[in-house]
Amino acid sequence: MSDEHLLYSGRIDFCNRDFPKMIFPYSSVEFNFKGTYLKIKLINKCNYWDNFLGFIIDGKQDSVELKKDESEQTITLAENLEDAEHHVFIFKRQDGCHLIQLNGLFIDEDGLLLDKLPMKKRCMEFYGDSVTAGEVSEAVGYEGQLDPEDHMGRYSNSYYSYATIAARALDAQVNLVAQGGVALLDGTGYFGDEDYLGMESIYDKCQYNPDLDSVTEWNFSDYIPHVVVVSIGQNDNHPIDFMKDDFNGEEAQRWRQEYKRLILDIRSRYKDATIILQTTLLTHDESWDIAIESVQKELGDDKIHHLMYRRNGSGTLGHLRISEAQEMAEELVEYINGLEGVWE
Repeated sequence: MSDEHLLYSGRIDFCNRDFPKMIFPYSSVEFNFKGTYLKIKLINKCNYWDNFLGFIIDGKQDSVELKKDESEQTITLAENLEDAEHHVFIFKRQDGCHLIQLNGLFIDEDGLLLDKLPMKKRCMEFYGDSVTAGEVSEAVGYEGQLDPEDHMGRYSNSYYSYATIAARALDAQVNLVAQGGVALLDGTGYFGDEDYLGMESIYDKCQYNPDLDSVTEWNFSDYIPHVVVVSIGQNDNHPIDFMKDDFNGEEAQRWRQEYKRLILDIRSRYKDATIILQTTLLTHDESWDIAIESVQKELGDDKIHHLMYRRNGSGTLGHLRISEAQEMAEELVEYINGLEGVWE
């Protein structure tokens, strides 16, 4: 899978370039080929839920369920195609509930991989939780409601995250550093076993889930975004909503200090980026947005902004469905387009 005709995007582990590993949602490989069928060989490592691979061929999106036994599996993505040129986008629908190792592609014996597609000039990066990952986005009919109890990952699709919708609208490449259930601090939120793993232990990693593989560091020089969106502060009220209970208490003050430290570290790595701080439409107490606003003002950086959506914190009891993600993406795009010098 190290062929020069393949265009990769996302935080992907290339320690072995022939067998790249995808952990973050919306990590992808894109290419054009001439032929009548396409197969992919991979290994799926499952941590929880059912796991699915997403793909788009000639504009038609589909998915396939993956085996959980870590055996090498060969999956037919298309067959009986017209013997012509075809465009393919293969992507990770879900977050770190599983890891995909890509082992090979198969096309017709006389088929061809065509010239590599150009990389988009605009670059974005998002740090966030399940909403940014597009979790349960395909549960159409549950707008404004709690999630269906038996979703088990089946309705999760990073293609319909507000983040990826916005990036496509802006014609930008995008990295999603997003994990369902994650909060800022270790020991809070919902991701991981009893101790929980926070964004403070994820944001600088390439492979971050110790239940799947060895933890590896991310080389920030490999990808320099023009725009960074930090969307943390919604799972942080678990197990205790300390920001709501005591805004000036010790735990709340520590959270604001650590949030500020995270933003300053991101700034140190991306010195010219526009950074947008936010939460989402998912219901949460307004004290978290007030806390983020206070940190943004303390930073005193005219390229660090705080965005509040029209239905911020009150738009839905459950995860964002496609229409709600579209709503949020449109507001984000409008906000970014109103800023000066973003893509310079």
